[in-house]
Amino acid sequence: MGTNISETAIQCLRYLEACDFENMRSMCTSTATVWHNDGKGELTIDEKIEQLRPLVATVDSLRYDVTRQFQNSNEVLQQNILHLVLNDGSHSEIHAAMYLRFEGLLIDRIEEYTYDVPVDSDTLRSAVQVRG
Repeated sequence: MGTNISETAIQCLRYLEACDFENMRSMCTSTATVWHNDGKGELTIDEKIEQLRPLVATVDSLRYDVTRQFQNSNEVLQQNILHLVLNDGSHSEIHAAMYLRFEGLLIDRIEEYTYDVPVDSDTLRSAVQVRG
């Protein structure tokens, strides 16, 4: 059975967890682009990888938990949580929705939308009361 694009999207994250940028890059087209809602605009996949390389020196471990994933013929949309442990022992979680567009089995575009999640239920209740 051949690889489907949902499996490819997950494997891409596994390569990022291992800081294996070469294998991650091999999963992308030569013209792949990355957009992130951080205000930095669109980058080529190679520019994004160069932006990620310095993490190797500061991150002890990183792990993606994919909580939802949907696909159609050439797109994958997934929600994930990136768990980071920095060299100083501090922990962080980054919640994101990630969109991946494929050409065949190669990733041609990645869009990542990070978002804040309330720390506890009291914070969530307060947010709902303010909006309500």
